[in-house]
Amino acid sequence: MGSLYSEPKHLGSKNESLLASFTQAATESGAPAYQRFHTLAQDIPPGLTLPYKYKVLAEMFRSMDTIVGMLFNRSETVTFAKVKQGVQDIMHKQFEERNVGQIKAVYPTSYKFRQEKNIPTFSSFLKKSSYQLTLEPVLGEDGRPHLSASRLLERRRVFSRNLVNIVKQHHKTFMASLNPPMVIPNDKLTRWHPRFNVDEVPDIIPAELPQPPQVDKLTTAQEVLTKARSMMTPKMEKALANLALRTAETSPGEHETPKATPTANTSSALKGVSQALLERIRAKEAQKLQALMTRNPQQEERLTMISRLPEMARLLRTVFVAEKKQALTMEVACTRMLDSYRTTMTSGDMEKHLHLFSELLPDWVIIHPIRKDTYIKLDKSMDLNVIMERLMRMIKEEEKL
Repeated sequence: MGSLYSEPKHLGSKNESLLASFTQAATESGAPAYQRFHTLAQDIPPGLTLPYKYKVLAEMFRSMDTIVGMLFNRSETVTFAKVKQGVQDIMHKQFEERNVGQIKAVYPTSYKFRQEKNIPTFSSFLKKSSYQLTLEPVLGEDGRPHLSASRLLERRRVFSRNLVNIVKQHHKTFMASLNPPMVIPNDKLTRWHPRFNVDEVPDIIPAELPQPPQVDKLTTAQEVLTKARSMMTPKMEKALANLALRTAETSPGEHETPKATPTANTSSALKGVSQALLERIRAKEAQKLQALMTRNPQQEERLTMISRLPEMARLLRTVFVAEKKQALTMEVACTRMLDSYRTTMTSGDMEKHLHLFSELLPDWVIIHPIRKDTYIKLDKSMDLNVIMERLMRMIKEEEKL
């Protein structure tokens, strides 16, 4: 006597076939699991459920119909650009012309699509004279129809019914491939075959949408001449040929190429300058370029700092004259220099420049660390012009490195 809880044989074989089909689908398909097994997670009795991607398309149609209804009822020209932005704001998904083509393939009589121009765009990216894809809902009424809520609901039902019919066609093909083949009328079908993987149904092929008319654009001179020649009448061609013959007879030597005159090796502006001097100048320029191309970042930074020192030298002497002190703390000196310098700089960078003064001109700037503070002392008796000349020589020497 068998157990009361033993599973019937036909149910056990059915579960095994379901498990095998799901395992095969998981290994063959690269789609996420929430899409591949979407129908199994539905909190409804198993029936004629739609694949996940078809449900997304149905939601796109619902959002699209809502946006089109608002614009259409306000007597606005419905363009794809307006609908695209509205649908993306509702669904937070990308909505492209490909999706509109899929909607047209599922529900061909839902909209009339046209390419129109001279429509206000209110955008800097799209010109008013350019063509735009426009949509008009097909309602089948005389006069100015109104896209009401009941009509939106009816159109949504038609779209869902068409999606189910598309899945039924794929299901019919699957049933015919079984051994033995099975045939069930579509109107009698209430649920899919257990081994029919609903979420593996292929995508809907988008229908063709109207495209902007192709306008011939002349891009080369040869195309312009060919176009102009095709527009000429025989009389115009004969008159132009006679004119060309008369012009050739009156000026036979006009088309002769002039002889090339030998060019001078040196420019007229350099006449009188010795060739040796020119060679030295060119060699010096080449040396500067070579130094510039081979200079490392540390040398470049040091050269930049030294090139700022002549201007800073004037400011530093002005600060000490204004303060009327022999020595200043580093903090006060940096603050005064930053207030007067034309370029924005941090206090740390200014302190580096003052230390560079002490390194290059130790007889003019002296830095004394005393206890917790650092003091800077300046010899105001030295001539500033001499200091400037020394700094300029240092800059030239640094550029040669």
